Amino acid sequence: MRLGVIADDFTGATDIASFLVQNGLPTIQYNGVPESVDSLSARAIVISLKSRSCPPQQAIDQSLAALRWLQQQGCDRFYFKYCSTFDSTAQGNIGPVTDALLAELGESQTVISPSLPVNGRTVYQGYLFVADQLLSESGMRHHPVTPMTDSNLVRLMTRQAQGKAAVINASQLDKGADVVRDQLATLKTQGINYVVLDALHEQHLLTQGEALKEMRLVTGGSGLAIGIARAWSTAQQNAAEAEWAGRPQGQRAVVISGSCSQMTNRQVNTYRQIAPSFEVQVERCLEDAASYADELCDWVAANSQQALAPLLYATADAQQLQAIQQQYGAARSSEAVELLFAAVTRELKARGWQRFIVAGGETSGVVAQTLGVTAFHIGPTISPGVPWVRDIHQPLSLALKSGNFGDEQFFARAQTEFSA
Repeated sequence: MRLGVIADDFTGATDIASFLVQNGLPTIQYNGVPESVDSLSARAIVISLKSRSCPPQQAIDQSLAALRWLQQQGCDRFYFKYCSTFDSTAQGNIGPVTDALLAELGESQTVISPSLPVNGRTVYQGYLFVADQLLSESGMRHHPVTPMTDSNLVRLMTRQAQGKAAVINASQLDKGADVVRDQLATLKTQGINYVVLDALHEQHLLTQGEALKEMRLVTGGSGLAIGIARAWSTAQQNAAEAEWAGRPQGQRAVVISGSCSQMTNRQVNTYRQIAPSFEVQVERCLEDAASYADELCDWVAANSQQALAPLLYATADAQQLQAIQQQYGAARSSEAVELLFAAVTRELKARGWQRFIVAGGETSGVVAQTLGVTAFHIGPTISPGVPWVRDIHQPLSLALKSGNFGDEQFFARAQTEFSA
């Protein structure tokens, strides 16, 4: 069997690819739906889209295009990957995309499993927790694009999708994969389309993987990939070989942070104490992005001889972000920063930079697209769900971090523990 993964953003794709490799499935990742195939030796193929926050129909069209391409490559099992905090609105895009994939495959049931216990994402009685807080009481309630004000996955899915949802709880998962399979079959006869799976620890994920290894479509965060990969493969040597192929290369590095998540704020504040840093000003991005980008690149070059790479950041706390959005507009300010980071990335690549450490899903997508990265090997893991990756065609290495992932020392450890 070959697994095809459709991820709704760039860092989410890298996140799940790293767990697949770590748990024995050789994996290749593509940025967008490719026009050709570089290698068919991988057991898993991951396609990263930018479909998390776009209009629902656009997300559906992108996801179906990815599904059809994966089918052409021989994939017969599929995984719709979204964020472990279920980032979405009442309109989508998780529900509409799930419905479209089910219909395309001629299936009527799938699972909802966003849990990633190693990063503090758990589900209990169908409620999603971030560490010891309900999702709706965590920092995600202030997300500028997809504020999460409800923690009940049954309600969230029912609002977005066309079918019915139910829960298989932790006590049933404790009884093993056979019980989970039986429960799924029973719920299917009752017309339940989306089955929310509790998960409090890794063993629950392993049970899920064993129970679901024959299901044509699963959906979830990256944690379920641990169980799926373990159920499919025992060849851990494959993981070591895949990680070696993706080890970082190149001597010139830069850190770029566009995320405004709570963890990225802490990471930026920690890194600023030990490395050169420069705060990006939204007003300058709007006034003259081209000259500002050149100015920032000159600053990076002037500060590139330090022990740790220079940091450019547009990261702000909740109060600062609200003030910026009120002054410049949320969409306008966000687009201006993305365009600036694209210009900076383009110029640094031309000047010989080969290692890019990036925080934020949208920012990571912009950097990868600007660099022309279309496919890469998955390398060693820096933090759970965040590996180094190496471009298949160019001498470029990237560490692409979703906003809330990693610990406070992430930026430094990416360089000191995994030197080129």
